[in-house]
Amino acid sequence: MTIETNSEQETFLVGRRLGERAHPGQIFALDGDLGVGKTILTKGLAAGLGITEPVSSPTFTIVQIYEEGRLPLYHFDVYRIGDIEEMEEIGYEDCFYGEGVCLIEWANRIGELLPPQTVYISIEKNLEQGFDYRRITVQEPLPSEQ
Repeated sequence: MTIETNSEQETFLVGRRLGERAHPGQIFALDGDLGVGKTILTKGLAAGLGITEPVSSPTFTIVQIYEEGRLPLYHFDVYRIGDIEEMEEIGYEDCFYGEGVCLIEWANRIGELLPPQTVYISIEKNLEQGFDYRRITVQEPLPSEQ
């Protein structure tokens, strides 16, 4: 599925719809260039889960946990991961295979750890379409992969 947005609010709403439909154990792998709107989409997903506390990118902490919504949200930013072993040190498996929802920014850096049921989301901008234009592609896993 591909969605085109033309404002931060529209990108936020895409994330909100994903959060409203999210289920326990769901993993979202989010990729896109710096400044493309990954955190805006994540804020929307958190809102869709009923999380009202401020959401920010956990660039230096690697994972931020939000527990106040209908499901816990484990928000990873693996941009600074230098080695897959760092993920094991922070106990990623408890998050990936728990009852919450995981959203992983820069997920391509840890691709070998992502399970088959992962939903892949990419955000791209195209300045020819306008400064706020975003193309969001959501790739759901095939039924046999779930």
